[in-house]
Amino acid sequence: MRKLKLDELNRPDIEEFKAQEKLPVVVVLDNVRSMHNVGSIFRTADGFALEKVILCGITAQPPHREIEKTALGATQSVDWIHYTDTLQAVDALRELGYEIVAIEQAENSTMLNTFQPDFDKKYALIFGNEVDGVSDEVMAKIDECIEIPQFGTKHSFNIVISAGIVFWDFFAKLRL
Repeated sequence: MRKLKLDELNRPDIEEFKAQEKLPVVVVLDNVRSMHNVGSIFRTADGFALEKVILCGITAQPPHREIEKTALGATQSVDWIHYTDTLQAVDALRELGYEIVAIEQAENSTMLNTFQPDFDKKYALIFGNEVDGVSDEVMAKIDECIEIPQFGTKHSFNIVISAGIVFWDFFAKLRL
């Protein structure tokens, strides 16, 4: 078996990417500390053609070389905006008709494998701080909470791993 070369992958350029239909999902980062995590979220959002990344609070913003180390240019292809407060972002997204969904371990959460996104809805997926998760204030304003089933000894996945799992699940359920 031969690996494909980059020019054989037939990827869109930035203009084509911006014009193509996107998965009706925006990503909200609630005070994410690591710039490498931020860059990886951009790269993964590009890979699944998500609408936008919303950076909130202390979450670092492009341009920054530490973000670009993992984003590899995805900060130019994926639309993004910064809010000083995550609650402002949640309120703005709700006004635009998004279903507000935290990715978190919580009482009465829905396991990802049983969650079925609605083809007629737009989703705002909130990922929280690496230590504290999604803030309690934001959790009080969500419509739904999705939890990723886990079977090992650790309490959680890294935010980027969680995002990749959830983005793939939404893509598979809405597009495949």
